[in-house]
Amino acid sequence: MKERKIRILLGKFGEGHKEAVLALARNFSEVGFEVIFTELQEPDAIVRSAIQESVDHIGITTLPGTDIQAFAEIKRLLKKENSEYITVTAGGFLDEKEISLIKEMGVMEFFPKGTSFEELIEWSKENIRHKK
Repeated sequence: MKERKIRILLGKFGEGHKEAVLALARNFSEVGFEVIFTELQEPDAIVRSAIQESVDHIGITTLPGTDIQAFAEIKRLLKKENSEYITVTAGGFLDEKEISLIKEMGVMEFFPKGTSFEELIEWSKENIRHKK
């Protein structure tokens, strides 16, 4: 029996172009991940989509104007829905203080703007697991 691909939901917080997220989705798909892209920015909508799509992981690109409290809400909603097995990472534009805060909220890792696709893919292969 063929093992199911790891499923990742990619989204973005803040205002800006989505080209980088779409390029990331394409690169992840090319190496064997199943990627779902959403333009939803509300934490409840992201969590509903993640559960509905049976994802293993949520990756959020942070753009200028990101409200980092949205990460706390995503983690709260995942817990409420008994879906804490869905892990969360972020990448893009945040300052050091905000990075520390989102990690305290339960975000696994933050990848600053300029992190290569190869680095993101390698980290993902090593750290994202199928849900239990």
